Formats: sequence, structure tokens, C-alpha cells
Amino acid sequence: MTLIVLLLGLVALGALAMLRSPLWQWAVGLLVIGVLLRLSAGFAFDFWLLLLLVPGILTALLTVERIRLALFTGPAYRMVKAMLPRVSTTEQEALDAGTVGWDAELFSGEPDWTKLTSIRKLTLSEEEQAFLDGPVNELCAMIDDWDIRHNRAALPPEVWQYLKDKGFLGMLIAKEYGGLGFSAQAQSMVVSKIASRSVAAAITVMVPNSLGPGELLEKYGTPEQKEKYLARLAKGIEVPCFALTGPHAGSDAAGMRDVGVVTYGDYQGQKVLGINLSWDKRYITLAPVATLIGLAFNLHDPDNHLGKGEHIGITLALIPAHFPGVEIGRRHYPARSAFMNGPIKGRNVFVPMEFLIGGTDYAGQGWRMLMECLATGRAISLPAIGTVSIKQALRVTSAYARIRRQFGIPVGIMEGVADPIARMIKSAYTFEAARALTASMVDEGQRPSVLSALLKYRTTEAMRDRVDDAMDIHGGRAVQDGPSNYLFSGYSNTPVAITVEGANILTRTLITFAQGALRAHPYLYKEIAAVQNPDRKQGVREFDAAFSGHIAYMGHNKVASLVHGLTFARFASSPVEGDMAIWYRQLHRYAQDFALVGDWTVVFLGGALKRKQRLAGRLADILSDLYLMSAVLKRYEDEGRIEEDRPVVEAVLADCCASIESSFDAVFANFPNRFLATVLRFLTFPLGRHAKPASDKVNYRMVRAVLRPGAFRDRLTTGTYVSMDPNDITGVLEDALIKVTAAEDAEAKFVRAIKKHVVERRLDRDAIIDAVAAGVLTEDEARLLRIADEATDRAIKVDDFDPEELAPRQLSRAAE
Repeated sequence: MTLIVLLLGLVALGALAMLRSPLWQWAVGLLVIGVLLRLSAGFAFDFWLLLLLVPGILTALLTVERIRLALFTGPAYRMVKAMLPRVSTTEQEALDAGTVGWDAELFSGEPDWTKLTSIRKLTLSEEEQAFLDGPVNELCAMIDDWDIRHNRAALPPEVWQYLKDKGFLGMLIAKEYGGLGFSAQAQSMVVSKIASRSVAAAITVMVPNSLGPGELLEKYGTPEQKEKYLARLAKGIEVPCFALTGPHAGSDAAGMRDVGVVTYGDYQGQKVLGINLSWDKRYITLAPVATLIGLAFNLHDPDNHLGKGEHIGITLALIPAHFPGVEIGRRHYPARSAFMNGPIKGRNVFVPMEFLIGGTDYAGQGWRMLMECLATGRAISLPAIGTVSIKQALRVTSAYARIRRQFGIPVGIMEGVADPIARMIKSAYTFEAARALTASMVDEGQRPSVLSALLKYRTTEAMRDRVDDAMDIHGGRAVQDGPSNYLFSGYSNTPVAITVEGANILTRTLITFAQGALRAHPYLYKEIAAVQNPDRKQGVREFDAAFSGHIAYMGHNKVASLVHGLTFARFASSPVEGDMAIWYRQLHRYAQDFALVGDWTVVFLGGALKRKQRLAGRLADILSDLYLMSAVLKRYEDEGRIEEDRPVVEAVLADCCASIESSFDAVFANFPNRFLATVLRFLTFPLGRHAKPASDKVNYRMVRAVLRPGAFRDRLTTGTYVSMDPNDITGVLEDALIKVTAAEDAEAKFVRAIKKHVVERRLDRDAIIDAVAAGVLTEDEARLLRIADEATDRAIKVDDFDPEELAPRQLSRAAE
């Protein structure tokens, strides 16, 4: 009986933890369990009964606020104050800048599915769709990427003028100022399609519509600044750049050495209050052609002219490029890419206060302003370039792997070659889903700083891997550069996408989880804010509320993770019924495990979290896999559960589950406290790890489906520019795929005849005529095979040059 009571008591306590019950319910539960345990052994009010009632009595006492503050919350407050890292000013501004949404649901461990399912589907207005179908396609047709990067090292003047005339540089600027006023989704898709043609052109369009003066002026500019500049920016009369990165600061913007001092000086013949500025910036995109420079610097006011103290902080200014003292340096040449990039310097440049973006009211708020713009810009631009690079690599590789034959068969159906193609298929579906979902969040008013950071690093890393896969499959066809090479430009530009807006190493290991834990955790940020409250009495009360909730959260996480692990997520939640429900339940389970492990990691490591970057990086990988699973599930639902796509969806989800379990295993294996690691491992995987990636059989079926023209291949590569121009190399490739597919039956007959020595191989393939004479092919089949053979020759052709053609001309042209 005692054992039964004990087991029932544990179940009851588990239920209280799962429900996050208030303290009085815990007190009642513990008291009842204590009495029942003593009754089961024979009732008597003795020492043992009192001992069994102690937990309930103590819990009951803690329901009294004064006692709880004195005995429990107060000591905890002092311990946490000593343990938790102090949030710096720049960290505080970064945290305040972004918003939390679905990432908070993942951190909670109990995702509210409506927060995911209610996000708007991929939606474009008629005007936006017309722009994609018209000017964007026309621009792509104008672009000769080989000419741009080899002969010119710059976009041709006619392309620049087209960008300006059609409003490409002012997509985010409101219509009232002459801009296009496009949604984030439309901007993302425009940049994406251009990048499928030329990364240099896409970056040129991306920068004015991402982190730059236009967006900063839209959000924070004074009425006079908006009136003066926005219309000119929208029409391309002004070309903007934004100068943030310096030689010594890099990703540590708080450490920038660019300084401005508030003082009086001469401007337009008058003595006015302004700023004496000195700066040294590099890697500034569009700087060589910019007419308007956005500048970030540290502002000091030793005489307190602005009434904000001596050290004001990071501030933003807008300076004409030809302003006296501004020095636009010579061009950088990033990865031999043709987009404009270069250094900017200034020494003792005096600018009036009216040059500050937003005026003096926004002096010192520059980091918050930048973080707000970066959270949205990062969600739009780099995921667009990374995603379309994956899709374009799949588009050309699926065609090439079908038309290129070895050993009498298309190379794509060889299992060794099919494996990387399968990776490309899954990445194309996954990152398009994540790109579209994140852009939709921005259109709903969110500023997803954590999600945009993880998406940037995951998308660009996948871009690098999948382009490498494409290069491997193409072999010699890929490494021979020239007008016919449609891969090499993307390959060489991959490091640019990875490096811009902060190296992926830091984004993964230092920013994503650490910032996410502070921003999206349901209680941690409130606790830190409470212990840093200068009013200690108020801080203790705020901490009491947050800490009490945190304790209940931790208790819930332990029980919920154990239950989900023992039942294989059978009782986890799902917003849908049917076969896909199992994947939502798995996502719920892993989110719960992430909440448990992530919470204890932060609690145990405290301020050391910033130093344990490999551990934080693995937790960032788990969070990003959870987000990618969410995006894939939502895309599948939003597109109407297309049955042909289901194998891809389930393969992606299986891979994510296996990756999540592997990352958890690495966290436990490297956790600093072995006892805590063992406990967390047991709570997370009480019956061991069971997730397995998609099977070879499933992957191979997907590959066979993508090696032919059709809706499946088109959906996987949606948003890429598809040329049917017979003079364009990608058009040649598409044409060859169609013709080779049409001739596949005739080709099979012909290959069999060769193997049986009915037909002899010949270099010029005139053996086809012999095959007809031998009765192997009909005249129509021979014609189809000749057409396919000629198309294949055009598609697999590589370039060769006269030595004089390869003389270095790019830099000399750029210097002219």
C-alpha cells in the first residue's frame, strides 16, 4: 500500500509540475501525500508524520509573500545577481530592438501552434507580381554575368540606369515619396530572382533596400530629411551606402574607433553647433559609387551641449559623399565579384546637427536603430541570396545530371551522384520555406532578430555546401570558367554571402543562442532586468514574480521531457490530424527538450555562456533545426499538402530530427558538469536515441523525380530566372533537358544496340544511321536522338580562349 501511495504521489506531483500549479496547490498536495503515506503504514501523530509533512509545511509558508521574500526569493536574488552576466548597453539595445514570436514558442517548450499557422501565406500583390514578371525578368535577360565579372568588374551603365529608372533601388520606400512601397516578401523575391542571374547585381539591389539610409530615414528621419532625400533615393538620383565596419571593430560595433565630438564650427558661412567627425571604414558596399553616406560613430559631448551627458554613444549621420573632408577610397575586390565595395575615411570633418539621422533626439540611439533595421534587412536579403543559390544549383544540376551520360546511363541515376542531388532537393525545399516564412513575419510587423540571425547562418552555410555539391557533380564542366560556366560565379561569391553582416562563426556560436536565450526565454530576461533594477526593493518584487514562474517552468520541463521521451511524443500537441501529426508532435517534443536543456545550460553556466561558444553553437543548431522543421511543415500546409512533395517534406523532417538528437548528444558529451549532463540526457532520451535520417531509398526516389522537366522540379526551383533563350547557356541547358527526355526511349534502344555490338560507337555519332539501317530505331526515333545529341553537345561544351583574351583588364578598367 505504501508503494502504491508513493507512486500515486509521484504521479500527482508530476501533474502539478506539468500544470505549473501555484504554491498553495503544491502545499496541499504535499500535505495530503504525507498524511496518506503515514496512514498506509498505520496512523500515528509521531516523528515520522511530522517529517513527512515538512515539505508541505515549508511550501505552505512560502505562499506568504513576506516569508517567501525573506527565506527564498531574497537569497536567490543575491545569488542570481552575482551569477548572471550584466547586459551591456549595446546588448541591451540589441535585445530591445528585435521582437520575439515563434522563437519564443520554441523556447517555451509548449508551442502555441496558432502563432505559426496564423502567419500569412506567401502573398504578393498584383503590382508586385507584375514587377517580378516584367522588369525583373527584363533585367535578368539584360545581364551577362561573364561580361560583368570578367571584362568590366562592374555593372554596365545601361543596367545601372535600368535599376534606377524602374525603381529597384527604392523598393522599400513608400509610394508617397516615389518608391515602390513593396512588401518584405516582394523585396525578398526580387533580390532572389536577380541573384539567380548575377549575385553582383542582386547585392547592388539588396543594399539600398536593406541596412541603409533609405530604411533608416523611413523609420527615424525628420520630416525635413524624408522630404529632402527619400524621393531622390527612390529615383536613383542618390545612391546610398552605409558605413559601419571598421578595421579594428569588425563585428564588435561597440568597439569602433570612429568618433564624433559635439562642438561649434563653420557651416555655409555661419557658426553652428555640429560634430567634428573622424572615421575609417572598410568593406562598404556601393561606397565607390555612392552619393550619400550613412555613417555610424561614437558621439561624445564633453561640454554637454545636448544635455545627454558626456558619452552619448553610437549615433548615425547622413553625409553627402562629396562633402568637404570625405574620402572615398579605391575599390575593394571581394572574391572577384563585380559589385561596388570600398573604404571610406574622414578626418576632422565638421557636420551640422541636421546631418544626424532623426536629429538630436536620436543621438546615442544608433545601435538600437541599426539593430531594428538589421533584424528586418537580414531576414530579407541574405536568406534570399542563399536560398536562390541553392535552387539555381539544383536547377542546373538536375538538368546536367540527366543529359550527361557515363557508362551508358545518365550520371544522375548513379547512387553516388544521386546522394548530393538529394541533399540539394531537401535544402531547396527547406530554405525556400524558411525564407518565405521569415519574410511574412516581417510583413506582419515583426522584427525577428534571433530568427533572422539563425536563418542567415544556416542558409548561407547550406548555400556553400550545395554549390559545392553542384561543382562536384559537374566536374570539369564546372571548373572551366568562361561565358558558358553557370556555376563558377555563385561558387566564388559564396564567401561574400557568408561573411557579410557578420561571420557565420560568431553568428552561430556567440549570437543566436545567447541572444535568443535572453530575448525569447519566458523568464530569464525579466530576472536579469529585475536584478539590474536600481530600486532594489522593486527589483526584488519583480524578481520574485519572475523567479517563481521560472521555478514552475523548470519543474514542468523536467516532467514534460521525461513523459514525451517515454511515450515517443504520443501525447504532444499537433494542430493537424492525419499522417503529418506525428511530425508536429516530434517538433513539440524536441522543443520541450530544448527548453529543458537550454534553460539548465544558462542557469549552470551563467556569465560563462559567452565563453562556452561550442556548446552555445550546438544549442543554436538545435534551435535552427526546430525553426526549419516549423517552416517546412507550414509550407506543406500552406501549399495544400501537395502529395508529390510529401516524400521531400518527410525526408527533411527525418533529417532534422536526426540532426537535433545528434546535437543534443554532443551537448551532453561536452557539458561541463557530468552529473547534470547525465540527468539531462536521461530526461531527454530516457529510452535512448531513435531518430534516423531519410533512407537511401527515399532519397533516390526524389532524385529520379527531379531529373526531368515538370511541376515537381519547377516547385523546387521556384523564383529562379529560367531562360529559354537558345543563345543563353542556361536556356541551352533547359532546351537540352527537354530534348533528351523526349528521346529517352530511343536512347535506351540505341545503348542496348551498342552493348550487343549491333551498332558501333563513332565519334560523330553517325552510327545512328547504321542503327536505323539495322532496324534498331525508326526514322522518327533517329531524328529525336540526333536533336537530343546536338542539344547535349551545346550544353556540355566548355570555353577555351586565346591567351590574349585572358589578359587582366578588370582592375585597369575600374581605375579609368
